[in-house]
Amino acid sequence: MDYVLAQVNIGRLREPLDSPRLAGFVAALDPVNAAADVAPGFLWRLQTEDGNATAVRAFGWDQGGSAGVIVNLSVWESPEALAGFVYSAVHRAVLQRRRPWFERMTEAYTALWWIPRGTVPATQDAEDRVRWLRAHGPTRHAFTLRVLFPPPGTADGAPRPGRPGWSCPV
Repeated sequence: MDYVLAQVNIGRLREPLDSPRLAGFVAALDPVNAAADVAPGFLWRLQTEDGNATAVRAFGWDQGGSAGVIVNLSVWESPEALAGFVYSAVHRAVLQRRRPWFERMTEAYTALWWIPRGTVPATQDAEDRVRWLRAHGPTRHAFTLRVLFPPPGTADGAPRPGRPGWSCPV
């Protein structure tokens, strides 16, 4: 069976999406999503009719007193393809401005896992992976760009380090 990489990351908003403080983030959504859509190795992303996932309600258990949680759920050919986009100029430019928009999170807010090619991850599965990572750390069930696990069926199932600096800070 052929596997591809699912990824989820969440952010706790400091204020509601329609607040003036988040105007820069909202303005950046379409360009960043457009860049992801054409990035090498990109396969799919969660989105509504608006072209983004800001209206998707998930991770309700992780409110933390914030203005809400937004979710990014996508599928990539490989960890290298995902990292290529995460560290691209267009995405990094938005990441560098994230502090006024999002609360700092001390626990895992992103998780990676392998899925059979042609399947689409559900938000409930994404929630389960983040909870698993928070409880158990990186394993074959949920891992990070810093501690990668190979796809199921790989002879050597041991984790391998990602490239130095890979952390998926989204």
